[in-house]
Amino acid sequence: MHEMSLMQDVLGIIEDAAREKKFGRVKTVWLEIGALSGVDPQAMNFCFDAVMQGSVADGADLVILQKPGQAWCMKCGKQVEVSARYDPCPVCGSLQLQVTGGTEMRVKELEVE
Repeated sequence: MHEMSLMQDVLGIIEDAAREKKFGRVKTVWLEIGALSGVDPQAMNFCFDAVMQGSVADGADLVILQKPGQAWCMKCGKQVEVSARYDPCPVCGSLQLQVTGGTEMRVKELEVE
């Protein structure tokens, strides 16, 4: 489950921010996950409490914001929303899509004390 190591990376980001901004506790973590990122939001949610245990984010709430996949269709020239990398264009049915968004995962915001 690569989500466990991804959540450990999230903890590293949180701990770096805590040292830099000098806060002692995180109350809420907002995590943005793109539909085309290859990250399972449910698995990230499952890993959160275990990884955050004993850290500045121990007991924090996790809010996952899911971003849709975005692609540009080379055939019809439209920017379209897709849920998987190999979906056809919902406008013209073409498979000639170039992914333009929804591949990211990032810590969007922290609520701290």
